[in-house]
Amino acid sequence: MVGEIDPGRAPRFTRIVTKPASSNRSTSSGAVSGAVHGSERLRIAVVAPPWFEIPPSGYGGIERVCFDLVEGLVDRGHDVTLVAAGTSRTRARFVAALPAPPPGLGTPEAPVQEVSYAAAVGRLLADAHVDVVHDHALATPLTALRAAVPTIITAHGPTGGSIGEYFRALGLPLVAISEAQRLAAPDLPWVGTVPNAIVVDDFRFEETKDAYALFLGRLSPEKGVHLAAAAARTAGVPFVIAGKCNEELERAYFDEFVAPLLGPDTTWIREIGGTLKTETLARARCLVVVPQWEEPFGLVAIEALASGTPVVALRRGALPEIVEHGRTGWLCDHVDELPDAIRRASEIDPHACRAAAVSRYDVARMVDGYERIYRRVVTSRAA
Repeated sequence: MVGEIDPGRAPRFTRIVTKPASSNRSTSSGAVSGAVHGSERLRIAVVAPPWFEIPPSGYGGIERVCFDLVEGLVDRGHDVTLVAAGTSRTRARFVAALPAPPPGLGTPEAPVQEVSYAAAVGRLLADAHVDVVHDHALATPLTALRAAVPTIITAHGPTGGSIGEYFRALGLPLVAISEAQRLAAPDLPWVGTVPNAIVVDDFRFEETKDAYALFLGRLSPEKGVHLAAAAARTAGVPFVIAGKCNEELERAYFDEFVAPLLGPDTTWIREIGGTLKTETLARARCLVVVPQWEEPFGLVAIEALASGTPVVALRRGALPEIVEHGRTGWLCDHVDELPDAIRRASEIDPHACRAAAVSRYDVARMVDGYERIYRRVVTSRAA
């Protein structure tokens, strides 16, 4: 972390902790480096999922949120420890629960690897002197059931069915990332709603757009990539697909549904990150988001807004909370409405998109929300 660590306040871990590294990024909008918001500095342990390093080089939305949150908390002057797999460029104290992310995501090995990661994290946190643990993973909250330190969980996925029953059984304080997610299971132990956020200044803004519409994300059935591609073709608009396609299910879906649509007007450029990602987003006439489930957020949608790129989406999940119909994009009730919305993307003002990202989804707002929840949970436990 920036500055000296007070040995009496610093968390203690049984494993060697790597020294904080420079993240080579500026202080996020609205945050003042070294300033503590609220009554005093908190000691916070943030637990990330095990599947990607932090920050991720490509796909890894939850991991990106964890990184931006941790960096924002460091900017506020808190004593922050990030627990994850592999290595990290964070300015917080970093503890590697595993030497590298496990390779089993999307395979039958994934549940065992997730539980093994939870066991490693549990051993580390058992010896940590922190005020609050903020968990973003799935299995690791199991280790908090008898812990003296309060733990909050951010639910990054669905909250119905078996996952909802799991959260009910845990009974730990739960944070939603959208109102849609919270309303889907209102009886869960919610303590707040904090939308995901990004560092808006990390995204290039372009007022003048190219002709192509864009899909950016995982190539999986629930993302509806083939529907987006078909809609762009009907609209007479070139379509670019930039997506992760590594897991067995993703490859099978691509081969059956996406590959047959490729041609002169529909191009797959594989997974992208860094400058290529921000340039591709900024130059697109629109981002097309066609979820086939009630997705609780849509990080790529706010990245598009930060780039000044309108979002054309189905009216599902959290997308009506993110996209302002007719101002920052178009919301469609049916797939057959998508082609006209794609054509009309040029009617949306890129500056309005960027302004919405700055005012609603910059990382400082996310840090504000979690700071309030941390303090409330810590105070409640102490009472």
